[in-house]
Amino acid sequence: MQKIPCVIVLCRPEESRNIGSVCRAMKNMGCYTLRIVGKAEDYSDPQVRTLALHAADIWESAQFYPPDAQGLAQAISDCTIAAGTTRRMGQKRKSWGMTPEQFAELTLNAGESTFAAVFGNERTGLTDEELNCCSLALNIPSNDDFPSLNLSHAVQIVTYALFRTRDNRKRGYNHIPLAQVQDLVATISGHMDRIGIYTHAGKEENERFLEGIFARAALSGNEARHIEKLFRKMAYIRCNHEQQQ
Repeated sequence: MQKIPCVIVLCRPEESRNIGSVCRAMKNMGCYTLRIVGKAEDYSDPQVRTLALHAADIWESAQFYPPDAQGLAQAISDCTIAAGTTRRMGQKRKSWGMTPEQFAELTLNAGESTFAAVFGNERTGLTDEELNCCSLALNIPSNDDFPSLNLSHAVQIVTYALFRTRDNRKRGYNHIPLAQVQDLVATISGHMDRIGIYTHAGKEENERFLEGIFARAALSGNEARHIEKLFRKMAYIRCNHEQQQ
């Protein structure tokens, strides 16, 4: 039995039956971990089970988080990569998106590290704030005349790409999780602050930019420590130079 270390995260789903269909789509492709950014009491257990059928075990083990961006951040904090599905791009959103196949290729070197695919509300999708919690955007190409996909269909497409790509996968190294990526960026940002990079605005935007790059790079622990050491050394040299003048 192939188990893919992918967490499927549903943000504020409305339909209990859709959750059941998602459970089936997940189990078909070897994904067993479901996290829901929403309240358990808002969903009908019988309706979920009716559509989940023999995948009801995924529903039974689902974890729930507060229905907001902070809840999403908690849900993906242990993941090395979190891909947020979206059809829209823009200034306040991710500047580009991967296809499911590209995302699947990116995860190949993850070893046994956990990564996430994040799906938004059936009607409104992910909010800007929710998408900003993710390390990259995931776009499913579809007909411009009717681009909207059913939630379970979107999950099926993404998990199918993961399943197919991992048929011949090789064990890789373990990436650092997103929580460590964010810690790394915060530390680097602190070093940059010390040398006056943020005299004007741009700190938050730069931190999001670095988080996206580092998450896509799938850094090992040693690589993350080496990068932090470089920035720390640069800040030290700059501050020392200023004190000597």
